[in-house]
Amino acid sequence: MSSDSSRRAGTPSTRRGRARQRQGRAFVRAFAIVVGALAVLGLVGAAANVTQGPRITDVQLDPEAAVAASGSRLIVTTSQSLAEVDPSQVSVNPAAPFAVDTSGRSVGVRFALPLWDDTEYTITIDGLTAFGGGPATRVSESFTTPAIDVHLMRRDANGDTIFRTDLSGENAVAVFTDPHIEDFRATATHLVISTRTDDDRARVLMTDLDGQNPVELPLPGDGFVTNLQSADRGELIGYTFSDASLSEDSGRESMLFTASLKNPDAAPVPITVEGADPRIADWRFVPDTDSILLLSFDGTLLLGSSEGLGATEGSDGGDGTNLGTAVGIEGIARGSTVAIVERVDQRTTIDLTDASEAPLVDADAGLPLVTSVTPLPDGTTLRAGAVLEGDTPTGRTAVDYVDVDGATTPLFELPSTDALLQVCASPSARYAALMIAPDVVNNSYDTYQLPLPSVVETRIVSIADGAEVVAMTGSAISWCQTPPM
Repeated sequence: MSSDSSRRAGTPSTRRGRARQRQGRAFVRAFAIVVGALAVLGLVGAAANVTQGPRITDVQLDPEAAVAASGSRLIVTTSQSLAEVDPSQVSVNPAAPFAVDTSGRSVGVRFALPLWDDTEYTITIDGLTAFGGGPATRVSESFTTPAIDVHLMRRDANGDTIFRTDLSGENAVAVFTDPHIEDFRATATHLVISTRTDDDRARVLMTDLDGQNPVELPLPGDGFVTNLQSADRGELIGYTFSDASLSEDSGRESMLFTASLKNPDAAPVPITVEGADPRIADWRFVPDTDSILLLSFDGTLLLGSSEGLGATEGSDGGDGTNLGTAVGIEGIARGSTVAIVERVDQRTTIDLTDASEAPLVDADAGLPLVTSVTPLPDGTTLRAGAVLEGDTPTGRTAVDYVDVDGATTPLFELPSTDALLQVCASPSARYAALMIAPDVVNNSYDTYQLPLPSVVETRIVSIADGAEVVAMTGSAISWCQTPPM
């Protein structure tokens, strides 16, 4: 065999072989080019990411929940893990109290109070940086909250009804009707309704917010339910209960019980009192805690856990903090742990976290005879009382707004023909709801345990400027945390 023929048989010297070789080299070159391009793009992207700083990739918020209750969160997720965000870097417009937390690539802005309804909010975070450093960026997010609904009760000879309506007052829808509704409260997800049956038996019902799916809650026995209240959180309610049959030697009178709507079949829990009269004259849930502030019949003011003061039947009860004596509890604002209490000689504020106390700030003008004080979350108050000319009562009633320094702004005034029954603040403290009995001389009361005039109006006023938003027929607006006293 010649050398030429040997070379043709042992090497890729054929045309087909040389073509495959060229194709292999081309594939390698193309693959290298693609890998190189991807690497360059990755480096460019990483460089751009580092150069630009964190960018928003996702935003989570439930505006409807933000209007209805405190504690809602705006969660902003970004393109990079973040350095800790200080609250001073965050602004909320319109202003609202908030807290900030940082976790991984996300920043959470938690609102301490419900937000204003039908309002555009803008949250801005300045100086947002990646965990490992790099340039700072400024991110901003806007959203609009929905309009809010309220519940009102109307009593009528043909049956009592709870309505749901917006603040126009023109779209009221009946959600629950009963021959005898004493009172009701609204939680985040339920209505709790105190009624009496045809045979004069007390009932407490739980329904959805649209009045559907009623469930009767167990009561301590046959008797009377008064001072129905609901906690801002936890689906917890409470009421005072008295046995239908009372004597000097037997029967429960004005005993406090709590119940969880999360476990509607459970027996109500009695709240026992040691070292004071066990009968409860007034009481409040302390917002955002498991505590209860209560006033016994002998004037003892006690603070304790709803579990620590609670007892099952036959147990010895729990302990509470004695806060001295008082004649009334004015209220505790939502989102606050500061109570306004009426002592024998003055109204005082009590910080329930440490029992520190200070006199309620004096108003620099306005009402000399204050009959009620409604606390607001920022330490300001709404004060109602009689209008005097000199030392002479005029028969008129007014409501003033008083700031933390005592500066007073008149909010609303009623003519002498009308009576003010109750003042309540909306959950966001944007509005005041005034429960009014018009033409009080000719407006007779019914014979319920919680008696009300035949005609009751609820007027909603903007706290910022005193403008009347709407006047609606009905009482017990769902903003109120207690019944009228």
